[in-house]
Formats: sequence, C-alpha cells, structure tokens
Amino acid sequence: MTVTSDGDLTAPRANGMPMLGLGTWQNTDPDECRTAVREALETGYRHVDTAQAYDNEREVGEGIAAADIPREDVFLATKVWTANLAYDDVLSTTEASLDRLGVDSVDLLYVHWPTNEYDPEGTLAAFDELYGTEIDRVGVSNFEPHQLEEAVDTLDAPVFANQVELHPLLPQEEIRETCADLGIEVVAYSPLARGKVFDVPLLNELADDYDTSPAGISLAWLRAKGVTAIPKATTEGHIRDNWASLAVDLDDEDVARIDDLDHEDRRVDPDWAPWN
Repeated sequence: MTVTSDGDLTAPRANGMPMLGLGTWQNTDPDECRTAVREALETGYRHVDTAQAYDNEREVGEGIAAADIPREDVFLATKVWTANLAYDDVLSTTEASLDRLGVDSVDLLYVHWPTNEYDPEGTLAAFDELYGTEIDRVGVSNFEPHQLEEAVDTLDAPVFANQVELHPLLPQEEIRETCADLGIEVVAYSPLARGKVFDVPLLNELADDYDTSPAGISLAWLRAKGVTAIPKATTEGHIRDNWASLAVDLDDEDVARIDDLDHEDRRVDPDWAPWN
C-alpha cells in the first residue's frame, strides 16, 4: 500500500476543474461560511461550489475576496434553482447570482434539478445565451442518463459536468458510464454519504491501513474513478482532513474491495427527483 503526494492534483486539470472542491450546502451561518471558504482557499483548494438555493452566494463571494488568491485561480460554480428555470428567469437570476458572488462570470453554472420549471428547450436555450460571457461552462445536476442525452442533443454548448450524489455507498455506475460515453465530467456531492462512510467497517479498516480517515478513503476512491468531489466542510479540521485525501493513493485491489461493497444508500431522495 502506498501513500503519495501528487502536486498535480491540487491544480486545475486540462479541463480547468480541480478534482477536489469545497461544498457549501447548508453552510448558512454568514461568518462561518466566509471563514470556511477563505480557509479552504488558503489551504490550497481552488474549487468552490455553491447554489442559489443554498442562500450563501454572497458569503461565498466574500470568502473568495478575503483570501489572498487571484480570482482567476479559483474555479467557482453555482446552480440555478428549479423555480428559476424558465428562459427569462435563468437570465435574470444568474445575473443576481453574479452580483451576490461579486464576480463578472462563473466557471460553471448548473441546472440544479431537472424538475419544476425545467424545460429542455427553454432552460437550455438560456444557458446557451449565457455561455461564453457570464458562464464559462454549462453543467447539469441530478440528471439521469436519458436526460443527459437529451441535454447534449438540445444544447449548442457542450455539457461539461453532471453533479450527482456519489460515494462508496451509491456508486452510480450507469450514470458514470453514460457520462464517460458522452464526454461529461462527473462531480460528486455528498461524497461522504452525509457521514455514513464512517460507519462502514471496510472503510475504517482501510483508513487504518493508509493512516487516514474513512473520509480520506472515500475521497481517494472517487478520485481513482475519475470523479471530482466537493465535500462540505465548515471547520478548519475537516477542511484540512479532506485536503489530505489528495495524498492517499489506493491500490487497485483496495479500489476493487470498495467497489464490491453491497450498498445502495441514497441520502438525497426528494419525492420529485427524476429517479422516483
């Protein structure tokens, strides 16, 4: 078993998106959110993820501004909420997001969920309108395989990423295979299964073997799958623990052992989700 330090993983890949980011869902305490974003960037993170629905875009922007990191070095993503997915609403609420974030553009803008006001023709036409000016990349989130194929066929802009719940207890093989076939990046939210990875005996065993935590093992497993992870972290300790996962290089046999976990534990499952 090996533990390595790969400096290349701390920087953007050729596609511009670092493989480890800071998630900010439920980080709604203003001071805590600003501090977490600043500390993450000063630790080495260069990818920050937020959303209109998180009600913290302003604080995320202030945290980025407070860090001594050039804006162009930060990969910033946000998402358009389901009530704002009509054509005109996408345009107006994206401008409002940029204003709250204090930036001229974002590196990645997602359709948060394909539900409520989502209409492939109207919604994605608005994303095409924004592409290349207010947004550098178009993303989707919580899309099932058939919805990914429809989005690829509808958009003029390329679909850059699909953000889904993904962790050792919900491996999402079909979605990962579809994204690979379509040339779409996979971004994992809730990559620690909302803390459930700490209850898995195998992940604890491997954490001891690699001198890390079950979180570190889970994040390293995702990286071995070519998946970008955006774990939420609000304390300096958790921010640094997740960052340390970049030094964990799982052996192929240990990746396979995690693959063999017999779990299908979805932690985010609203009634209106496309898989229901």
